[in-house]
Parts: sequence; structure tokens; C-alpha cells
Amino acid sequence: MHSTARTAVEPGGVEIACDESGAEGEKLVGGNTDVFAHAGVSLDAAAAAEIVRELRVRAPSPVTEYKAEHVLREKNRATLVWLLGPSGPILGHARVHLTDKAYFAVSKLTDLLAGHHSSLGLDQDERSTALARTLYQEGRPAFGPGRWTAFLDAFNHLLRARNGRAPETSVESAFELVADLRTTPGPAGEIMDLLWAARPRVDAFTERLLDDPHVFPALDPLIPAIAHAVAYWGAGGRPVSVVHDRQTTLTEERVERLRSLLARPGGRSGPLVLTSLTLVASHLDTRVQVADIVAGVARKISSKELNGRGDPELTGLLRPYVDTSSIWPDERSGAALIAGQPSAARASAAASGLSTGRE
Repeated sequence: MHSTARTAVEPGGVEIACDESGAEGEKLVGGNTDVFAHAGVSLDAAAAAEIVRELRVRAPSPVTEYKAEHVLREKNRATLVWLLGPSGPILGHARVHLTDKAYFAVSKLTDLLAGHHSSLGLDQDERSTALARTLYQEGRPAFGPGRWTAFLDAFNHLLRARNGRAPETSVESAFELVADLRTTPGPAGEIMDLLWAARPRVDAFTERLLDDPHVFPALDPLIPAIAHAVAYWGAGGRPVSVVHDRQTTLTEERVERLRSLLARPGGRSGPLVLTSLTLVASHLDTRVQVADIVAGVARKISSKELNGRGDPELTGLLRPYVDTSSIWPDERSGAALIAGQPSAARASAAASGLSTGRE
């Protein structure tokens, strides 16, 4: 599991090297980053080593392991443009999946409201997605920044409960906030009404997190990102072997569960074949180093775009690499970053027609 040796690739299969940027476990609210980026690259070791060597020539650094922060420096902009550009070395060989962390937390909550829970997030429930987009867009203006942040933080802590540890926030205190917010006029308040009625589902979900030591962390975006990487690189049923930077989340039990879930028939994605997932130290594998650089660059560029400080040139260069299934609800930045981004307006319109149980 933790070997640095190259994995066996099945005939007709592909091996990808992966790493992430912006990981803070299940802390999705109030952390150091607002975007999680997960990159996969399909390169052999020689090609990856040549990319790292060329980066060191174009943007020198004495560090042992070259990272995204070096190429992101303004003085090295030409190197970054080369790396991502159409004549660069990774176009067609790299893919990055983006997650807006706050929206990911909201979507996990609305999954419970809709009675739909997908650990992998490959097959989205339309009702849950519509509710999530509406709450994400309407929550802050309807409740005010303070109450909105308090609500997100409370449920972030609540849904992190697992492995026999009690949650940092009780269900009772979280639902005291819901009781207050459900009186707010408009769609956001109506969704709080739905949440109020769904308390038994929330209770059951937190109990399950406490009871099962091998359950996927409910709010960690890493597992869904890996699943999306397998779905992209394994299109058409092609077997995928993954070499990944070491992550404590990826225990042997969880990897086996991931392989089993991906292999199940049904859903729009269909069965997927994850042949193996091998954890390595990134400094020992140049392919993982390239994935780390791509993920770090993508996180920085997309976060700036999300917050209205985007660089049009860099955003445009990143766009061909961004997975169209990225968990990204913001329509403005999504239109710039993601080809074929679904309209958030359409999803909100769908949510407005949902029955909330109010008279």
C-alpha cells in the first residue's frame, strides 16, 4: 500500500499520478483555503522528470522538491504560462478537479434533506443539487454574514463526527440555529424548514459516522476527487491504477471500499475499474511532483477567480485542464474556469418549484 514501486497496469489500462492542494481534512469552513484542487497526470517517469528539470531551468530554486509556489511567483509568470500553455508539456496529460469547500459542505447537508447520500458524488441527485445551489446563493444575503457563517460552522463540526468521537457541536445546538433561521422569509428560510423536518436523518447520519470506523469521512473532498479522476481517466471502462501522495485518509479499508463502490453497476457513470491505489512519498516520484504543481497552480488561480480577483490570461490557460464535473456552483467564475458549466440559474429555478411543506 505504501510502496514507491510502480504499480502493475492492466492491458488497455492507464496509470495516473495524483496529488492535491488545499487539503484541510473535513474543515471546510473558516480554514486557510476556500478551494480544494486534486490533479491527476498521465506521464511516465522520464517525461515528468524532464518537466521538473525544465521548470528549474526556467524558474530556478535551490529547494529539494519543486512546488507550485515557485512557479506562481510573479517574476516566474512566463514559466507558468509555458507550463499551462498550448505548446507546454502537460496539455492533454493532466486533469484537475476543483471543489468549492463551502458549497461542498452545503451539498452534503442537502443530500440529507433529499434522502440521497453519495460518498463518491459521481451521480448527483437533481433535487439535492437544486437545494444546495439555492442555499449557497441565498444563505448569506438572507441570513446575514454572521448567522450564515455560524450555521455553516455548526454543521461542518456536526457532520465531522466519526470513529467513535463525539461531534464538537451537538445536534441540539445546531438545530437551535436552524430554529432561528427557518423564520427567515424566502427560499433560504424554506430550506431551513426542510432541515428542521429532517432532523431524524441528521441524527441517524451522525450515529452512523460514530459507529463505523471505516466509513468515508463525510466532508473530506479527497475521496470524491479520486472517484472523479478514475471516472475521467477510466472512461469507457478502461482500468485505472493510481499512484498518490501519502494521505492518512486513504487507509487500506477505505481504498478497498472505494474500489468496490466504483465497480458497482448503475448510475450515469457506470461501473469503473480502480485496479490499485498506491501511496508514495511525493519527493520520490516526479510524476506526483508534477501533479502537486498542477494542483497548487489550479487552486491559486481558481480561488482568485472565485473571489473576483481572477487573472484572465491564467484562468483561460487553466480552463482546458479543469474537470467539467468539478464541484463548483458559482456561475460567473464557473463560466470562466469550466467548459460546459451547468447554469446555476437553472438549478435555482428548479429549487423554487420544490415543495417545502409550508402552507
